Amino acid sequence: MEFRIDRGDLVEAVGWAARALPARTPVPVLGGLLLDAGTGTGGLSVSGFDFETAARIETDAEVTVAGQVLVLGRRLLDICKVLPDGPVSCALDGTRFTVEAGGTGFGLSTLPRDEYPTPPAPPRTYGIVDAGAFAAAVAQVAVAAGRDDTLPVLTGVQLRLDGDEMTLSASDRYRYAVRRLEWKPEGEAGAAEDVVEALVPARRLLDVSRSLARCGVVRVGLDGPSGGGPIGFEGGRMRSVVRRLDGRLPAYGKLFDTAGAAVAEVDCGALTEAVRRVAVVAEANSPVRLDFSAESVLLRAGYGDDVAAQRLPAELTGADEVTVAFNPAYLLDALASFEASRLRLELLGTGQRALLGAAQEPRVHRHLLMSVKQLV
Repeated sequence: MEFRIDRGDLVEAVGWAARALPARTPVPVLGGLLLDAGTGTGGLSVSGFDFETAARIETDAEVTVAGQVLVLGRRLLDICKVLPDGPVSCALDGTRFTVEAGGTGFGLSTLPRDEYPTPPAPPRTYGIVDAGAFAAAVAQVAVAAGRDDTLPVLTGVQLRLDGDEMTLSASDRYRYAVRRLEWKPEGEAGAAEDVVEALVPARRLLDVSRSLARCGVVRVGLDGPSGGGPIGFEGGRMRSVVRRLDGRLPAYGKLFDTAGAAVAEVDCGALTEAVRRVAVVAEANSPVRLDFSAESVLLRAGYGDDVAAQRLPAELTGADEVTVAFNPAYLLDALASFEASRLRLELLGTGQRALLGAAQEPRVHRHLLMSVKQLV
């Protein structure tokens, strides 16, 4: 095995595939990246796999001798980052993999290729979605996903494919985010009338969507409307196959029913900055209180002499006054997820649900928070 490649192309390929490497693993070969030169595409492909995510990227390379090699991924990435700019020569010499550029050389021991597990085959394309819109939508809902691995269902983002609409949702029991966007079904998906749902680990999906954000379109792969296999995401010359989580998120239809709620509108950026300011005096688990009236909202936080307050312009309809209080971290996460300049809040009162949405398109992106009972 022997090839030459531009240093920038090598760094990009190794860095992208290394996203699939586990932080810690009892199986040493899973810490490896598989480099395949010339045996498939004529260029270089780099792959990583940890039983949850398989990542593969193809890039241009001048291949002299075709072959494969498995090397420690993070070590190779560290080497690539310090290589001088210009062409990089790589070769396999027995059980030693060499990397040379600009008079600088490195040697790496190899891992046993025959012990490396076979990654799952990518499922066939089920439809396509705009890469930038998809990445933005995933980021908007992933903030509400749980971090507790003992409750794996709540650590996922649920994808729902219904006709030409994709709906993403996530919840950690204390908040629930939902985002709708357009997508284009293809092939079997175009003819199918079934609604397809897949629960994908939020951290994995967030990482994949970000890395594909500049690819123009993302091809989503599924093994049919009722298939329970992995889900694939492909953009340009990059491809990821992600294992689904078992189960599904609780339905949000009744939760998002806020009939009879008071409705407030406020500048999203101004509200975000005000929450960030007054929250500096809020102790752990201490809420930020919002008192809405017809023309303003008063934010308050803290206890005793350690308090902060700020008043902002706001519009309230459906009630003369409404008071709610939120965990400031949850509220800031929700506010930061909106791209709209003006925010709509449907408020049921203290200790009850509050539904946030963009004032112009309130049903495209919605974020539900529970107002705490304890007031400051």
